[in-house]
Amino acid sequence: MKTIYFVRHAKSSWSDFQLADHDRPLNKRGKKDAPRMANRLVESGASPDGILTSTAKRARRTARAFQEAFDVPDDRIIKKKSLYHAVPRGIEEKITALPDEWDTVLVFGHNPGYTDLANQLDHDGTIDNVPTCGIVGARIAIKSWADFSLSKAKRFTFMYPKQEQ
Repeated sequence: MKTIYFVRHAKSSWSDFQLADHDRPLNKRGKKDAPRMANRLVESGASPDGILTSTAKRARRTARAFQEAFDVPDDRIIKKKSLYHAVPRGIEEKITALPDEWDTVLVFGHNPGYTDLANQLDHDGTIDNVPTCGIVGARIAIKSWADFSLSKAKRFTFMYPKQEQ
């Protein structure tokens, strides 16, 4: 059994319009939500073996909050520029290359790909939007990530910051 948590980056800043989109940092709310959601995932009993993240600054900073909460070592973080605004098929391709010794993985990325991805998973209801710092968890009965398929993975959780308020 493999478990994957798709985490959309936390809220980003638009204060500097000179920055390229890829380089936008987290804003005040994002800096607050990322560790809060990481701790919520810790409390749920998740135990990730590794992290796969987009290279966009806002995704990397969100991933860092989760890395710290779970004490994931630096050598278990994979950064891929191709996850920046990737479509579900592109995300799926990156997952199929994950190390098989990792049974649970956190994957950090962006919308609209994450909302589309969430609805390609086997699920009980449609998700209209995966909000910033939203987490979609899925499980799949495979031994190798090479066999991963979005349509065969079962969505088992969906959480986001405003649920706690």
